[in-house]
Amino acid sequence: MPAPLVDAPDAARDAAAAAGTPGTGSTPALRLKAVLLMAGSCLPILGAVLMAPVLPRMQDHFESTPGADALVPIALTIPALALGLLAPFAGVLIDRLGRHRLLVWATVVYAFVGTAPLWLDSLGAIVASRALVGVTEAVIMTCCTTLIGDYWSGPARDRLLAVQTICAAVSATAFFAIGGAIGSAGWRAPFWAYAVSLLLAPLLATVLRPKAGTAADGAAGTDAASAASAVEQRPYPWRRMAATCGLTFFGAVVFYTVPVEMSYLLDDLGVKKSAAVGLATAVASAATVAGAASFARVGARAQAFLPYVLALCAAGFAVMSAAGGAPLLVVGAVVNCVGTGVLLPLLLTRAMALLDHADRGRGTGLWTAAFFLGEFVCPLVLLGLSKPLGGLAAAVGVLAAATAVVALGVFLKDRRTAVATAV
Repeated sequence: MPAPLVDAPDAARDAAAAAGTPGTGSTPALRLKAVLLMAGSCLPILGAVLMAPVLPRMQDHFESTPGADALVPIALTIPALALGLLAPFAGVLIDRLGRHRLLVWATVVYAFVGTAPLWLDSLGAIVASRALVGVTEAVIMTCCTTLIGDYWSGPARDRLLAVQTICAAVSATAFFAIGGAIGSAGWRAPFWAYAVSLLLAPLLATVLRPKAGTAADGAAGTDAASAASAVEQRPYPWRRMAATCGLTFFGAVVFYTVPVEMSYLLDDLGVKKSAAVGLATAVASAATVAGAASFARVGARAQAFLPYVLALCAAGFAVMSAAGGAPLLVVGAVVNCVGTGVLLPLLLTRAMALLDHADRGRGTGLWTAAFFLGEFVCPLVLLGLSKPLGGLAAAVGVLAAATAVVALGVFLKDRRTAVATAV
């Protein structure tokens, strides 16, 4: 856990918070805030992966519903669409209404819309409830990220990004296993897990309660208002962000292929039990943790490895495509997930390196939108490829080739940039 900033024990800390400027130091109270913000940041991961192990069983349940072959995977990823579309605008809302208040309410609503499929019989209604999950996730993620910015600065904030990635990977591994185990009781059973946010909401309400006039409750001081006005008058570096957001969009497709499609690939190979599917996917996801941990160790040199990380992801896809049995499929997934564990923080830090401080808020919103929109289209891309190619494994093979091409393109671009800089 990175060293957080002090809580607001005196007038100086309150003044800094009112101006939107974090302080320095460390207290147990701030460490508790960090734990809660990490827990809140994991809720969108819960929404993305918990039901993945039961997708084939859900597909069987709704097999008579027109379009079920597309709607069931969309039920998994439509929260990402809502999150991606709303992320650039969520910051405006929280600045007007306050981070703390919105975070608590969104966490409560998340529980109700997340558990809605327990009582819904229509696949269309379930997809709609999942879209509402994405709306709450957009608010939760933006509030948590903004509050992290309120309490951390400099290297501590950078380290927290790596910790956040590791927490996301660890929680994804746990949620895969939990979803698979609970899924043995039926495809609806995993949706009960969304109620956990009702336990988190009271803690967020009390521990993160801001002092009057601080940045956390959304009240901007004179300095903060002046800074916001200056940001609005600055031209935004759209060109610099366009290529990075495009790469992030593709990277999200790469990142979510194993979580979204692993259960289908295993099903094609004869592995039908939800517990087995959840365990196999959790093993692959655990490799993501190892990848994220290696990123934290490499540090500033990590950007030089981006083409090789993409090549590693492509190699994993190639093994998965050629696998004739479950063990080799899991090996390929592990290779791929080691790469994706490094890929996620690499893409984020690559985007942040292009942005001045005044552009960072909007840049983060655009990056988040690109990443979660990529998550949403991931199953649609593979579904579109699998039908003409004769199967999902062949579609993964095409994605392996595409990832290798992107890796080569990034390598050549970075090499040209290095040569130009040297000259």
